[in-house]
Amino acid sequence: MDATSIGKIGSKAGAAATVRGWLYNKRSSGKIQFLIVRDGTGYLQCVVPRAEVAPEVWAEAEKTTQECSLAVTGVVREDKRAPGGYEMTASAVEILGTSPDYPISPKEHGVDFLMNLRHLWMRSSQQHAVLRVRSEMEQAIADFFHEREFVRIDSPILTGSSVEGTSTLFETDYFGDKAYLSQSGQLYLEPAAAAFGRVYCFGPTFRAEKSKTRRHLTEFWMVEPEVAFLEFEGLCELAEDFVVALVERAIARCGEDLKRLERDVAKLEKVTKPFPRITYRDGIHALQKKGFPVNFGDDLGADEETALCADSERPLIVSRFPTAIKSFYMQPDPKDPEVVLGLDMLAPEGYGEIIGGSQRIHDLALLERRLEEHKLPREAYEWYLDVRRYGTFPHSGFGMGLERLVAWVCGIHHLREAIPYPRTLKRIYP
Repeated sequence: MDATSIGKIGSKAGAAATVRGWLYNKRSSGKIQFLIVRDGTGYLQCVVPRAEVAPEVWAEAEKTTQECSLAVTGVVREDKRAPGGYEMTASAVEILGTSPDYPISPKEHGVDFLMNLRHLWMRSSQQHAVLRVRSEMEQAIADFFHEREFVRIDSPILTGSSVEGTSTLFETDYFGDKAYLSQSGQLYLEPAAAAFGRVYCFGPTFRAEKSKTRRHLTEFWMVEPEVAFLEFEGLCELAEDFVVALVERAIARCGEDLKRLERDVAKLEKVTKPFPRITYRDGIHALQKKGFPVNFGDDLGADEETALCADSERPLIVSRFPTAIKSFYMQPDPKDPEVVLGLDMLAPEGYGEIIGGSQRIHDLALLERRLEEHKLPREAYEWYLDVRRYGTFPHSGFGMGLERLVAWVCGIHHLREAIPYPRTLKRIYP
């Protein structure tokens, strides 16, 4: 009999079916064994009644251990108390792959222990739920931009130039020359915006930041749209629409996973437009009133970001940061050149920045001056300057780290659980 996925087991209600998967858990009363089987699409309780099955079937069920792979055949019936709303009364059990002494037991384990077994830990229900939400968010990102006629551009991972400054670059030898792992696809997107109008890239990025905080990874996935003729206010609206769409998608399609994570979905339901907005200057004043020792020109740390969002149930857009602390390509505010037309979007509940973006400089002379001020080698950016030489145009874009979004949506504490195999300052195994 062909196997049926547990996610679609309801289509077999009242009939016989076979499921294949792994034993998530089991319990026995002596007369009945309860096998909880998972197959990646859901969980199914398979009931093995001793009085109703052949002795060899009972014996095979007794041999099952945590995370052995198995096939179970039986009649499916609706049961609202069961996981997924269905249960199976088994008539046959077959162990396909044994799993002696599975190292992750239901008892408490330390984080290092679990991270060393990340390849197995992702089978656990909560880790499994987080990664399913991540997968849904990846599809939602692609759908959002596809529906709005954006063209996906795959930016290179190996690059000869820096976006955010050389101090956080991973350097590698490129046939005798220096090359770097990309911090961002943005610089490559800007020429593509001149070709296609609306573009985005989505892929892994790398930051050699010696940070041990829960908000940083050395390898993470970032989605970056870039739009021709889009100015700053339009960029803020695009960022709002994007986050609202992703949160709505999570609520609509990840209900079981969020429930398994014990996420308070009512908080996510409050993520609606418009988002509150504040300028950096006003933010500094608000923080000073709260007792933070910050001044104009200081970057905002995790504590400051959390304090600014303390009274908001929706993400907060902080705009117009000092020119001196922002990247060379950001457009100064024509009304106040001391600040740039840039934004950070801060998630509520203490999750910090999930989006950073800006209007880009489109004036050639100004961009050349900014490269000089940042002491960046002009020869490495000649191709980037060409975008301003040949048909320059106002344009804007932002970047969103996928793991920060997933951590916030799932309500988990650390980014390391929002990616299948995290890379941090002290971890590159497995």
